[in-house]
Amino acid sequence: MEPALQLSDIHIRTTLQPGDIGYVTYLHGYLYSREYRLGIAFESYVAEGLLEFYHQYDPARDRVWVCEHRDKIVGFLLLMHRGTAAQLRYFILHPDYRGIGLGKRLMELYMEFLQQAGYTSSYLWTINELPAAVALYKRHGFVLAEEKPSEALFNRPVTEQRYELILN
Repeated sequence: MEPALQLSDIHIRTTLQPGDIGYVTYLHGYLYSREYRLGIAFESYVAEGLLEFYHQYDPARDRVWVCEHRDKIVGFLLLMHRGTAAQLRYFILHPDYRGIGLGKRLMELYMEFLQQAGYTSSYLWTINELPAAVALYKRHGFVLAEEKPSEALFNRPVTEQRYELILN
């Protein structure tokens, strides 16, 4: 019997490596299809966004956090500059790695870099069916700023939500 998985078992790196863009795209497509019945249009949207990030990457303003366990990507988060604001994107954890504090740790790292890079605001888009993620965002000061019905990217009707954070 293996010992219980701990946060210290996870390595978090902040550089993209070959295979990351494809694997993170796959992970979103695979998990969101099974857990939330989202379609291929969502996976395509993720791929396009990751490609956009790669093409406009500025190490002083942008950051990735790639979580690995035994050389396998098990989590991911990205901070992308959008003018003077930072956008939180593609926050995902493999189900086997939820509940060990990894999401909390990623948010802490996000908030640290957000302040270190001098941002005064951040925002993210999500859907209303992710209560654990929303609770984590709210604990870090994000507030609901907008809601809108959507279907095209998601293969079914959902409510998109925009959360915003203003730093003092």
